Amino acid sequence: MANKNVIEVTIAGVPLKLRTGRDPETVKKLVTLVDKMVQDALPATKTGSVQNAALLAALNLAEEMFELKNQALSQLDKIEKKTQKVLSDLETSGASPRAGLDH
Repeated sequence: MANKNVIEVTIAGVPLKLRTGRDPETVKKLVTLVDKMVQDALPATKTGSVQNAALLAALNLAEEMFELKNQALSQLDKIEKKTQKVLSDLETSGASPRAGLDH
């Protein structure tokens, strides 16, 4: 990210200048996602405050990230257990892990 560009964007009507090394298409996708989440959260605020909607959107993103992280960790745990079982089975059988590759 040595080469950083300044990209002008608007989120919930608020203009921002972002300094980023990301490609413009990625930034556009991120801005679109955040803008949609803030716009979706606006009706939930009693005052219609963009600041409050931004906080709600941040909480929603944090919740989604937390759930995805837990799912990923769960999947990694399952893969690790399967890997340990395969290694244990190989060791028990006395087979060399490379035995099938040498012939």
